[in-house]
Amino acid sequence: MKIRRTAFAAIAAIMLFTLAACGQKSKAEIRMGVLKGPTGIGSAYLMEQNEKGKSLNKYSFSTAISPADLTSRLISGELDMAALPTNVAASLYAKTNGNIQIVAVNTLGVLYILEKGVSIKTVSDLRGKTVYATGLGSNPEYALNYILRKNGLEPNRDVNIVYLDSAELTTRMAAGSIDVCMLPVPNVTTVLMKNQNVKIALDLTDEWNKVSGGSALTMGCIVIRKNAGLKSDAVSDFLKEYKVSIDYVNNNIPEASKLVAKYEITGTAEIAEAAIPDCNLVCIAGRDEIKKAIEGYYRVLFEADPSSIGGSMPNDEFYYQK
Repeated sequence: MKIRRTAFAAIAAIMLFTLAACGQKSKAEIRMGVLKGPTGIGSAYLMEQNEKGKSLNKYSFSTAISPADLTSRLISGELDMAALPTNVAASLYAKTNGNIQIVAVNTLGVLYILEKGVSIKTVSDLRGKTVYATGLGSNPEYALNYILRKNGLEPNRDVNIVYLDSAELTTRMAAGSIDVCMLPVPNVTTVLMKNQNVKIALDLTDEWNKVSGGSALTMGCIVIRKNAGLKSDAVSDFLKEYKVSIDYVNNNIPEASKLVAKYEITGTAEIAEAAIPDCNLVCIAGRDEIKKAIEGYYRVLFEADPSSIGGSMPNDEFYYQK
């Protein structure tokens, strides 16, 4: 999804945070965890405004490479909110007996099949190949398996899949020692910038849409800990300024890229600038809206492997009502 810059979005963002700075009410304090990569990129503008004291709430941000680094801190009460993969959010809801709720969907599909060469035109062309991938036990694995099976290919029978750490996989693909891999943005961007012989063979969002019957590939979200004690107006303020942050990043890519690099969400501003248009950043909030966007995806995961979302479909209480 390629989104052009608009002056309106920048002006709206500045107005909102200017008004916030002039407000008289005391700010709620929120401890928020942000994953490096696409799930965290949309927070960059909010992080800057918070640093300047212009945000509606007062945030304490911390970044992490692995979802496990954030989930443990959520469970222990060290964090109030976090950006996480959507399947992890559902699993946490089950694990904590409903103490974790989803307040917004923030990232749609970001997965791609990369190839050193040009032999892969369709999913069927993966038959007999070895695909190196990242995301074992998380959204990428489940999405890849679903797409393969819907195209008549059984993982590790028709297609050999080898899972590696994302940093190692990115390095090896960029060096040319791997022929085919599955990676998310911005790792994809890093590889393409470093090795001109590597091309995007398949956009897995497109492939998902072809076989999913209308469900969206919803990869990332924001969750809240119910017993954090945050008042509804604090959460509403977060959703307002988080949407502004998402819009700013989407519509002011060169400027936003510098912030993404500043807060170490990606390695460099150059990588962020190339990656943002393909990150599918959104801010979908409200119980009905979130449920409509994500329930079909959860059903696909549940039918493929119930443990991928905690053993059962989340009920309505999982979806935060703004």
